[in-house]
Amino acid sequence: MKLKLENIHKSFGATKVLNGISLDVAQGEMVCLIGPSGSGKSTLLRCLNLLDPVDDGNIWLDGEEIADPSLDPQPIRQRIGIVFQSFNLFPHMTAEENVMLAPRRIFNKSRDALMPQVEALFEKFGLKERMHHYPDQLSGGQQQRVAIARALAMNPEIMLFDEITSALDPELVGEVLQVLSSLKQDGMTMILATHEMAFARDVADRVCFLDKGQILEQGAPAQIFSHPKEARTRDFLARVLRSY
Repeated sequence: MKLKLENIHKSFGATKVLNGISLDVAQGEMVCLIGPSGSGKSTLLRCLNLLDPVDDGNIWLDGEEIADPSLDPQPIRQRIGIVFQSFNLFPHMTAEENVMLAPRRIFNKSRDALMPQVEALFEKFGLKERMHHYPDQLSGGQQQRVAIARALAMNPEIMLFDEITSALDPELVGEVLQVLSSLKQDGMTMILATHEMAFARDVADRVCFLDKGQILEQGAPAQIFSHPKEARTRDFLARVLRSY
């Protein structure tokens, strides 16, 4: 699997949000996107999942150009999963039912056929005893882990995570980040927009600093956090790391 972005541009009205983003992501790589609010991180992820059409540029997945607006986005979204900061679980469904909903509808699989995979996901994320609970019976961290399991139930090749810890109380952040660490160990290809600097420094394969819709600097975490080349990167890190 190879993901390649070439010169991606995106505007909303007169506001330029992405201004020539190019990025290659290899199989099994974890790429963390950091940068100030409004730098384009979330929009980039939404464009990758085809939720927002790009204005210009190309997105290649295994050599296939997927940003063509004439393409049916559904098969691509099955290959590229996304999880947002808001859990978006259906409140009238149990955790198990939330996770099973998409594969049952899209793949036309029965509950019995899906149960081994779904049970394995709940077991992996420490939620086996919570499968039959409703969202309002779960903590924020548990709800976010269910949301991740729901995306993984579609067996995606790539996972996108958009600030998935920002809506959580601080004591719940660690349990969600542990899920991401386990996915990395499993070889999942991931792109994360995150404010969790320590996690990006310690776990990511590559860190990209975005500013004003551009990747201003990218490299190994040790280089970005210890020896950033750009003054804007240094200024951003000095401000955010001071708060840790």
